[in-house]
Amino acid sequence: MNIPQHSSPPKKIRLLYIGMKYDYGDPNRGLCHEYVNFLGTFEKMGNIHVDSFFFDEVLMKQGRSSMNEQLLEAVKEHSPDVCFFVIFTDEIFKETIRSISEKSGAVTVNWFADDHWRYDLHSKLYAPEFHWIVTTDHESVEKYRQLGCTNVILSQWGFNHLSGPPQGGNYLHEISFIGQAHSNRRNIVRNLLQKKISVECWGKGWENGRLAGNEMKQKFVRSRINLNFTSSTNTVNLKRLAKVFLNRRSDSTLHLNTPFEMFKEAKTLYRHQRPQIKGRNFEIPGYGGFLLTEFVDRIDQYYIPDKEIVLFRNFDELVGKISFYLHHEEERESIRLAGQRRTLNDHTYEKRFRQILASMSFQSSH
Repeated sequence: MNIPQHSSPPKKIRLLYIGMKYDYGDPNRGLCHEYVNFLGTFEKMGNIHVDSFFFDEVLMKQGRSSMNEQLLEAVKEHSPDVCFFVIFTDEIFKETIRSISEKSGAVTVNWFADDHWRYDLHSKLYAPEFHWIVTTDHESVEKYRQLGCTNVILSQWGFNHLSGPPQGGNYLHEISFIGQAHSNRRNIVRNLLQKKISVECWGKGWENGRLAGNEMKQKFVRSRINLNFTSSTNTVNLKRLAKVFLNRRSDSTLHLNTPFEMFKEAKTLYRHQRPQIKGRNFEIPGYGGFLLTEFVDRIDQYYIPDKEIVLFRNFDELVGKISFYLHHEEERESIRLAGQRRTLNDHTYEKRFRQILASMSFQSSH
């Protein structure tokens, strides 16, 4: 696929952001991570003019076909230099993406999240329609190239330093965890409680429920230790079995999978899912929290272990490090501050996006 060439960098990059507004397309769940952090960063970056198209909003009101037609019209109306996609499932037709890539004059790029387990199910089916691909999974880079997609950018989740700092204050929590209550996480927390180690948990599936963004920030900085887990759930339950047969779009409608899709979903269901670096790895130190995180491959390329963040590889190590850092405040505070400095220097979303645009031959000034 030919990439549109610009004779010289535009004075102001015109970027059309194409993604969801709400978490999983559900207004009741609040704004989604990418809306807050991706779009929120682009809108505050110098030398970029940002327009947006929220396909979940249009899909809920007018249906899939109409949404795709309106997306094509939005591209014509805004005449972007870059179309930055964050697609979800199959809401946007491949033909729509292909038409934008081939006819609009814009450079198209998609941020593929969760390639650690979604590559075969989703990403490889849509990747050929884009000029550029961004992935956070180093193992998927070669897979994309074997697929014929040569313009692959390995990036990573990050921290939105433009979202405003949380309020400081005294510690209110000893140990906190914020995230979904997957089965392995429940077991770890249950085992910690049995050892008289109190952990307060928030998120879907926990008794305390979910937190809003500002509340989450406060927990990070008001907790002596913030836990993070990198493994995905591997428990076969009714919900995961249902995904073999049904596809849920961002408008909450369910659609029967094709036999081929059912086969792929079934393979993924019973395949071990690799741990992955998550956004929380950058958000907690970015806001100024002390991070004690489960080991994941390549995390040491982003932080120095035991200097900027602390890692654990098994339950016994987790227990030992909780005990040590609860009782050694000076060491804990030194790591906390070093982790925040590293995040602000190297791991902001602004820095990620400037690197992505530069890889695509677009220069964005600071």
